[in-house]
Amino acid sequence: MNSDLPRIPSHVAIIMDGNGRWARKRMLNRVKGHERGTETVRTIVRASREVGIPFLTLYAFSTENWSRPRAEVMTLMSLLKRFLNNERAEMMENDIRLNAIGDIGRLPEDVRSTLSKTLEMTADNKGLHLTLSLSYGSRSEIVHMVRQIAEKAASGMLDPQEITEKTVSDHLYTRHMPDPDLLIRTSGEMRISNFLLWQIAYSELFITETLWPDFNRDEYLDILSAYGRRDRRFGKVAETS
Repeated sequence: MNSDLPRIPSHVAIIMDGNGRWARKRMLNRVKGHERGTETVRTIVRASREVGIPFLTLYAFSTENWSRPRAEVMTLMSLLKRFLNNERAEMMENDIRLNAIGDIGRLPEDVRSTLSKTLEMTADNKGLHLTLSLSYGSRSEIVHMVRQIAEKAASGMLDPQEITEKTVSDHLYTRHMPDPDLLIRTSGEMRISNFLLWQIAYSELFITETLWPDFNRDEYLDILSAYGRRDRRFGKVAETS
């Protein structure tokens, strides 16, 4: 754990944005931006593990991303498969457990197979919990949650009057992890983009103009340091001496 950080978040979530613009600024194919973006993923995962963050969730591929040109989608799937294969050894060496949330069934079969193998291999690791949001959309997740709860209520397994916030949380993809303390978005866009809408109700938000391929360890640590100095009140009045 980095003693220079005033407070370590239990869970950091990141909207990784700007790969395409990074490539366009350099008159490169968008694929080059995505390739460079995977290097940033590796950097941020390593930094998170080193400072002692227990949970890191990365918005890797949204439900809306399926509407991109087929060639780009297939490239992203290929990069994902390559990332899983290339990083598996480091995950095992550094006790990183991989998790995935989203409509995984929409992924190509070879990607699902590679993902399943990596999930299985890392399932007993106890260090950083790295979650990739794949074919993920928060509204779809909420619809899925509502259907599950409605089915239980209709079958008599659950009294509607006993539904609580915990009931809702327990039926989301993220039920096995704490809500994010910190949400970071790169590239300067001021929107949430259908990401963890329920879970980020009280997350601290940081928007950086830096495009994801240029996001580095130093800026990440600066954001973590700034997070540690924020007064998190969760809607309550701050205590005064």
